[in-house]
Amino acid sequence: ISAGLFIKSLNNVSRIDLGISPEDVVNFPISPELNGYEFDRAKDLFVRAEDELAAIPGVNAVSAGIVPVLGGSNWGQSVSVEGFDAGPDTDVNSRTNRIGPDYFRLLGTTILSGREFTRSDVGDEPTVAVVNETFARKFGLDPRTAVGKRMAIGGLRDDLDVEIVGLVEDAKYSEVKDEVPPLFFTPYRQQDGVGSMTFYLRTSIDPAQVMQGIRDVVARLDPNLPVEDLKTLEAQVRENIFMDRMISTLSSAFALLATILAAIGLYGVLSYSVAQRTREIGLRMALGAGGPAVRGMILRQVAWMVVVGGIVGILAAVGLGRGAQSLLFEMETHDPAIVLVGALLLAGVALGAGYFPALRASKVDPMQALRYE
Repeated sequence: ISAGLFIKSLNNVSRIDLGISPEDVVNFPISPELNGYEFDRAKDLFVRAEDELAAIPGVNAVSAGIVPVLGGSNWGQSVSVEGFDAGPDTDVNSRTNRIGPDYFRLLGTTILSGREFTRSDVGDEPTVAVVNETFARKFGLDPRTAVGKRMAIGGLRDDLDVEIVGLVEDAKYSEVKDEVPPLFFTPYRQQDGVGSMTFYLRTSIDPAQVMQGIRDVVARLDPNLPVEDLKTLEAQVRENIFMDRMISTLSSAFALLATILAAIGLYGVLSYSVAQRTREIGLRMALGAGGPAVRGMILRQVAWMVVVGGIVGILAAVGLGRGAQSLLFEMETHDPAIVLVGALLLAGVALGAGYFPALRASKVDPMQALRYE
């Protein structure tokens, strides 16, 4: 039953709408700041890297973000938003990300209104931002008029110097299982203090064929700059729910092992019990009991074991499930379908294990049984 709960929980996790399309996307971070780059020099490197990576055969689009998608990282800032009356105790914090051009198109996130960033959104141009649906709801923005509103980054400020130029559909930010937070995006080309970046490449060929080209490009840009953690975005998503997958796999393996051991143990106990009752069975058959009656007698013994063990096991499984509630996703610990399936499965295993000793008992020769020592 516990294994069933974890398997269903994992299935719930795997069906979450991420708000992105991770298929055929390769991602990797580089951190020039760790190699002594000043921020301006690092930004120049990122711009050159976008151009070089886009030239790799089989690459359809390239973009970047300072906070990796579903990488477990969070970056938040307080904001002021036009038309939102924030008091001293109002929560005005939002998650944020600094990204490159074509970020949403590459990841497959729907732009509901306005536009996303382009290569012209650089430092000397007006400062712009894109917000998600949850941000709009939190700060009272009407989705129909959110584009064109102004905001400020960094606390309660009157100088709203950032224009909202786009509204995008909600997409997962840090963790697959977490609710989508309020989130705003700014172009990294307009920001100072960017020393590391995660790049994303959407490919039209097998991503594995592009990975060597990525290493070659980074080596040309700076031979001393390592390519860190190069992998597909699908692999990143799997890593994000690694604990769910591991618990589900381990619980299933232990459940299978326990079921096999229970079947072997029950078979051994019943075989020994039948051997001990050989003379009794022979006497019953000599007095007219048929094979079906003998099999029924043995299987009734098994049925009682199933009833008693089932009640104890179900109560224990429900208690264990409650203890593991924090590990389950969008489900209750007393799922009736899983309890029923688990009980029927083990009842079938138990009756199967008891059938063969019962069958052997029903074929005992009464005369030999009566002489059995």
